[in-house]
Amino acid sequence: MLTQSLVEEARAYVLPRIRATPVEESPALSAKLGGAPVWLKLESLQLTGSFKVRGALFRLSRLTPEQRRAGIATCSAGNHGKAVAYAARGLGLTPRIFVPRSVDTAKHREMVEMGADVVVSEFDGYDDTEEWARRETQASGRIFVSAFDDFDVMAANGGTLALEVLDQVPQARAFVLPVGGGGMASGFAFVARQKTPGALIVGCQLEQSPALKLSLERGRAVTRLPAIETTAGGLEGGIGARPFEVLRSRIDRVALISEEEIFEALRWMLAEHHYLIEPSAAVTVAACLTEKAGSFDSPVVVVLSGRNVSGETLRRILG
Repeated sequence: MLTQSLVEEARAYVLPRIRATPVEESPALSAKLGGAPVWLKLESLQLTGSFKVRGALFRLSRLTPEQRRAGIATCSAGNHGKAVAYAARGLGLTPRIFVPRSVDTAKHREMVEMGADVVVSEFDGYDDTEEWARRETQASGRIFVSAFDDFDVMAANGGTLALEVLDQVPQARAFVLPVGGGGMASGFAFVARQKTPGALIVGCQLEQSPALKLSLERGRAVTRLPAIETTAGGLEGGIGARPFEVLRSRIDRVALISEEEIFEALRWMLAEHHYLIEPSAAVTVAACLTEKAGSFDSPVVVVLSGRNVSGETLRRILG
């Protein structure tokens, strides 16, 4: 289960091995949200370019000697795979990483450069690729490491991030988070509600792939969705069953964002704060700029989850 003690164990392990990424005030977003103070959590400056390194380091540290000998595999839209490649290299392992055909070219290249065995699927979507990857992994005898549907990953990716944010901005009472498979959002919401009862949690998703919203409406995790064409691959597809069980009682609002709104948010971040973030990370900024995140009367932290984007994609967004 996801517990506070597991989160603390994860923090003790990952803290010496990652960056404590900074927070930065955003007066422009504050004005947009009615004057409530707003901080950007720049997890985009993390090692490997995203928060995913937290979960990869902790999850791989808990492999048994037998599991290490068997080898590991995973499925990723990019950032988790890059983080697993980084963590595995430190353990002397060569991971097999299954990626959708639509994977960002920069993320694909960097996984290969870190020594991973990257296998590109015939599918554009994450869900179809993961289903195939699990079959292939079972046949090979390797251990499958989920990108989000895993308590260790939830504790490290979201839990340790929330603890860090609350240390940096203890007055924060509202948090705007990206939601894909839900591994980061669930761990973050769990800790935020434990430490700050009544904390307001906003989950941000693609309007074409709204797994969290659909899951809340149906009362069960929507773990598979049809593939869509998007530059925000980290947000595409269904939500994990374990993350949804945590989020279902802790999410207050869901903001659904279009591809063009994500592009505009990425451009806004470059113009206003001079930071490059990836499309999946820009969803939280877009939720604020469009006011789909709602209004706030208490200090807000907006999480920027990553910066990994290819030059080709960036040129298309910038026009």
